[in-house]
Amino acid sequence: MSLLQSLFRQKATISQAFFDVVGQLDAEAHATERHAIVRLLNHIHVVDRIFAAHLRGEAHGYAATNTPETPELDALREAVRASDQGYLELVDALTPPQLAQAVDFAFTDGQHGRMTREEMLGHVLTHGSYHRGEVGQMLKRIAAAPPRELFTAYLHRAEPQRRLPV
Repeated sequence: MSLLQSLFRQKATISQAFFDVVGQLDAEAHATERHAIVRLLNHIHVVDRIFAAHLRGEAHGYAATNTPETPELDALREAVRASDQGYLELVDALTPPQLAQAVDFAFTDGQHGRMTREEMLGHVLTHGSYHRGEVGQMLKRIAAAPPRELFTAYLHRAEPQRRLPV
């Protein structure tokens, strides 16, 4: 399995772990924080969808990096699950020459961009991780324990034999 494949599997796993924690929040006691968290998780998702379209050379239909409306948590969870599955399938299918291919696109502000497919995939990973870190800090402020987004922790959960001595 390639590094990109492992990292996108981790992304799919950690995304759902964040939804689990947010879903357990008291919606009344933490209404403001929960709304801000869902908006941030939606931003991650929208950017993921924008770059998925760029990777396929298709129009994405977004005018900004978030939507005017805030989706319901369960609907967003399922949309993220489907998006992550699409990325897993894409990463499994891309060949090294395809990963190295530069793609021209337009950002939502209309500015031109050019990145290789591999760079775009790297952006999707780091962008989401950055913002999940923000969500984690928001969760800590309301005494909720965020999931730990550590690659080593993911690898050891996914492949427990890695903990065995050689």
